[in-house]
Amino acid sequence: MPNTPTLAALADDLDSGRTSARKLVEECIAKIADASGEGQRTFIHVDKEAAIEAADAMDRLRKANAAPSRFAGIPVSIKDLFDIRGQVTRAGSRALEDSAPAEADATVVARLRRAGFVVIGRTNMTEFAFSGIGINPHYGTPKGAWQRNVGHVPGGSSSGAAVSVVDGMAHGALGTDTGGSCRIPAAFNGIVGFKPTQRRIPLDGGVPLSFTLDSFGPLARTASCCAVLDAVLADQPIAPLQPRPVKGMRLAVPTTVVLDDLDDAVAKTFDRALETLSRQGALIERIEVPEFLDVGVMNAKGGFAAAESYAWHRFLITSKGEDYDPRVSVRILRGEGLSAADYVDLLGARRSLIARTEKRIAPYDALVMPTTANTPPRIADLADDKAFAVANVRALRNCTLINMIDGCAISLPAHREGEVPVGLMLAAAGGSDRRIFELAAGMESVIRV
Repeated sequence: MPNTPTLAALADDLDSGRTSARKLVEECIAKIADASGEGQRTFIHVDKEAAIEAADAMDRLRKANAAPSRFAGIPVSIKDLFDIRGQVTRAGSRALEDSAPAEADATVVARLRRAGFVVIGRTNMTEFAFSGIGINPHYGTPKGAWQRNVGHVPGGSSSGAAVSVVDGMAHGALGTDTGGSCRIPAAFNGIVGFKPTQRRIPLDGGVPLSFTLDSFGPLARTASCCAVLDAVLADQPIAPLQPRPVKGMRLAVPTTVVLDDLDDAVAKTFDRALETLSRQGALIERIEVPEFLDVGVMNAKGGFAAAESYAWHRFLITSKGEDYDPRVSVRILRGEGLSAADYVDLLGARRSLIARTEKRIAPYDALVMPTTANTPPRIADLADDKAFAVANVRALRNCTLINMIDGCAISLPAHREGEVPVGLMLAAAGGSDRRIFELAAGMESVIRV
């Protein structure tokens, strides 16, 4: 990464006077404005004046020993899915352009501001968050970090969120994750993305994709950085993260579904990471998780995302369907064919899935698996709808399993310098968030050696 300070390092620099919030914000704004970079495709709106004003305010508060947190003044980006007071929330679409500006910040945005983080702008995304690839025909598609001259997808749906962090246009990002939308772009860009247990973080003020599966989470450079942002989003104290020793970690590798049809680079990087962890003393067991086979059946007609997005979009798509990306509208409209009985069956099937899976994985500290089955495809190779659909399913497959079991998960970069980005995902049952962070912090410096 060209710009890799952690949130803790930035906080230390602010505290010591080696930098200022004003300087950090101006550096980010300059990178966004750089015509040779991805800023114009990464951000839908840059809040330049307000960000500078907020930075100046944080600098004054710090000088008076009244900063709201040690991270006050650090610029972060906000996915275009979230309400920001006085701004139109477009959710990466043209269909919402004439909506009224938001009257209040989304709860999570308000919490970031309350901790002193500076909102630098709104990041681009897959329209209405409905894809794991990150292509947006309305606002352009930011190129992912890998071989940028070639043009690989950034991953989605929090595409701009990931690129803003990897390119130093922000030092953390607020994203969403319904089936991998924090973890996939993190994996495709070599950073960290976290999907929290859904119930920990309020969904108020965010455009929904699936209110059953949506989670709001951070993207950042390290597990510790994500833990800081996660604590703020959950309105919990920011506590130092204690990395767990790799020796003695009890990890399970599911052999059902998650290892199928892996790109060679994904399989090779994943196996190398497992060997490294095993050498360091982790106890790794390969287990069958037959419950994962149920997820494909549950999603055969579009699942929760189709049913619940159609309920939200059904009037808008009738009046403004021509403004939608056809690849998005076709997935939303699948929900029209789901009956109330189908939906009730889905709810019951998910309750059973959660209970059975939690019982199976209870003996382990975490599941470990590749974040995605594929490496980031080239944008040019996805012009064909069939190729796009195949790549999208492969990107979402493993991550979706964790949303369906109401779990929490983190994606860590597992590739070495110069290799194609590959993410390693740690996941566990809902409520295990702190343990996942501790495990991730213990292994993130080990798995890339």
